[in-house]
Amino acid sequence: MFTGLIEEIGEIQNIVKSVKSAKIIIKAQGILGEVKLGDSISTNGVCLTVTGYTTGSFTVDAMAETLRRSNLGHLTAGDKVNLERALRVGDRLGGHMVSGHIDGTGIITGYEREDNAVWITISAEPGILKYIVHKGSIAIDGVSLTVAYIDEQVLKVSIIPHTRDLTTLLKKKAGDEVNLECDMIGKYIEKLLAVKEPDKKSGIDTEFLSRNGFL
Repeated sequence: MFTGLIEEIGEIQNIVKSVKSAKIIIKAQGILGEVKLGDSISTNGVCLTVTGYTTGSFTVDAMAETLRRSNLGHLTAGDKVNLERALRVGDRLGGHMVSGHIDGTGIITGYEREDNAVWITISAEPGILKYIVHKGSIAIDGVSLTVAYIDEQVLKVSIIPHTRDLTTLLKKKAGDEVNLECDMIGKYIEKLLAVKEPDKKSGIDTEFLSRNGFL
């Protein structure tokens, strides 16, 4: 589990692709201080497991499903990525609860500056937009943000200078793909509302009919 507060911007050192999967080596510094094999690190919002590390990099494996649903398969050596270590019990939850299991991707369609902030417009599929609410939370490439606008085609967020400086969001351009993870509460509610209780027996059988004088 993560918070969506990015700790460091890493850099792709190498990607070794197989038929459908990939091994990714990522340069990093600060987050490697206490790293262990098996640790989870959010990489552009995708929860990945550390399979190896050195003093200046760590290695993860991305399976086919991860590459299909995220922008990781489009990365190349030198690309920057947002990094966050898993939340520790007792830490302050400054962002929102982020699982690292993204729902899909969106496309940046434009930027607009407003004083010290920058608005980012992102288009996405209806299957993703239906879980997004105005003033709700969303993780974009792993960054916890508040939804400032939403309609049937796009969502918008506003980036403050701190977020600009500590993440990759404003280093992208229109047409770039970003990973999206919606607030999980909406998905749980949808699932629960779709569950139907099994039909209960009416209690009317031959014994009931006989006892009440119908037989």
